[in-house]
This record gives sequence, structure tokens and C-alpha cells, in this order.
Amino acid sequence: MSGPDGAPARGRGMSGPDGAPARGRGMSGPDDAPAGLSRRRLLRWAAATPALLLAGVAFPKVTGPKPAGELRIVSIGGGVTEILFRLGAGPQIVGTDTTSLYPEAAQATPKVGYARSLSAEGVLALRPTLLIASAAAGPPAVVAQLRQAGVTLVQADPAHSVEGLLENVRRIAAAIGRPEAGAALVAELETEWRSVQAAMRVQAPAPRVLFVLSHVPGNVQVAGEETAADALIRLAGGRNAMQGFRGFRPLSAEAALSAAPDFLLTTRQGIEALGGERQLLAQPGLGLTPAGRAGRVLVHDALFLLGGGPRLPRAVAELARQFGTSA
Repeated sequence: MSGPDGAPARGRGMSGPDGAPARGRGMSGPDDAPAGLSRRRLLRWAAATPALLLAGVAFPKVTGPKPAGELRIVSIGGGVTEILFRLGAGPQIVGTDTTSLYPEAAQATPKVGYARSLSAEGVLALRPTLLIASAAAGPPAVVAQLRQAGVTLVQADPAHSVEGLLENVRRIAAAIGRPEAGAALVAELETEWRSVQAAMRVQAPAPRVLFVLSHVPGNVQVAGEETAADALIRLAGGRNAMQGFRGFRPLSAEAALSAAPDFLLTTRQGIEALGGERQLLAQPGLGLTPAGRAGRVLVHDALFLLGGGPRLPRAVAELARQFGTSA
């Protein structure tokens, strides 16, 4: 059974709606983080499932935009928070979730918990007038409580596309009463994206790329189709080495060897969780792949890769350069 974005629903080792491994039968995601984690460990948990590429879809109960000076915004989702800061709404943000780690100013905001396990009391304590949230926001009962409490809610859904990102910018800008700033940011991103596309070159065959998610020790996952990682690889001119399934699956030596990736793509947080690149290559089959034998391991910040915020064109450009698919 798959979720609304095509990723398998929770349970039985499947992945959640943001494409990251969900709870159930040995699978753990950021919402399984135990209490009392150090700040460094908490950032690893938080980054494991950033909100993915977004196309805003408003809840039915959405009122008209208020002047920016009257807003008290709680932002849920790293990509959403990045957009808000780029729109100049930083001073109106009174709280964010634990995936909101960029820009640096976002780390100084009061945290309301992990996106999927919010509490109405924690959010309402900040007296928000507007909640802008990714599709991962939940649980549904808490979202309903917030709506009933009179908080204006705008939700964004994963789109896995640049077009979805641009639409989300427009919607968020309208919700905070900054349509002109939204139009300016859209124009800037469109220009940046055209520049990225102009530099792309077709490589035949396209390089095969295996995305590995390893934020939880002992739980190494690989990305299949209809995930943010899959979309990012294709945007950068590569081909996802894992085909035939949606969402994430546990890594197996047989699957890794059959995939024969030219590149291994992973996150900085995952490398830290495993204890280094050598430990990544020690995972089943990875060291014996073409990428593993050649040491072609690409490491980037999780939110930069998968956040789906305004840095998306930059992320695509950087991967294309590393794949050899840009001039």
C-alpha cells in the first residue's frame, strides 16, 4: 500500500510520506528518537527526513493573508522554513520544527518537536496566528486540534519537482501577505534553474546513482522510485540505480551488486551516524560495487539534498557537476 506521494505507507519496513523510513518492524525514523539526545544526535535525527520537494496545498480552512507585521508564524518542515526566510519573514517566525536547520537563524527559533509528532499544546503555547506545514506534519488529531483552536493553517505537499517548489513559494508568499517578495523569489529561482539547465549535457548511458540513507545505525536503506532522492538524481542527469519499487527498502548485498551504481550518494548525517565513509562501504555489497571499488562516494547535507527549498537548483547543479552531466 502506498501513501499519497507514492511512497509506501507506514509499517512493515516501508517508508513514510516524505520518502524516509517510517516506524515499524525494525524501521526507525527521526520520530523514533529517544528523549535526552545530545544536540548533535538530535540534529541527526531531525535531518533524517526533511520535508521534500513541495507544492503547497491549503487546508480548507484558510483565511485571507494578514499584514506581515501581525503574523506569528510556526513553520513545520525544513523546506518551508527556508522559503519563509528567503521571503523576509524571519522576524515573524516564532517557532519551527526540528528539521528546520537552515539558515542558521532557524536553529535559534523555539522548537515545537518533530514534524510527525507535534503536540497542540506546544504549538499553541507560542500563540501563532499562522501555521505553515509540510505534508509530514502530524499526527492528524493534533492538526485538527490546531484548526479548531482558530490557527490559520496552510499545508504543503511533496511534489518532487522544480515547478512544485515555485508554486509553493507563491502560495506561502500569498499566505504571509508578501506576494511581491514571492514573485521576486520565483523569478530568481527560474533564472537560476534556466542556468542549471543550460549547463546540462546528455550523457549516454546516464550514470547510475544509488542513494543510501543511514541516519540510524543498523538500519541502512536505499531509495527507490517516487522519492525525493530519485527526483533529484534524475534532475541532475543521473539514473536511480534502484528500480522496480517505490519509497525506501533495506539494503541487501544482492540488490547493491545487481544495481551496479557508478556513484553512491548519501548524507553527511548518515556518514556521521555510521562512523565514517569506510563504515559505509562496509555495508552489505556496497564496497564491491563499481562506485565502492572506485571510491565514488558523494556526501552532502541532508536538508541541502532533500529539503526541496530554495537551494534546490544549487543542489541539482552540484550533483550534475559531480556526475559529469554538466559543462
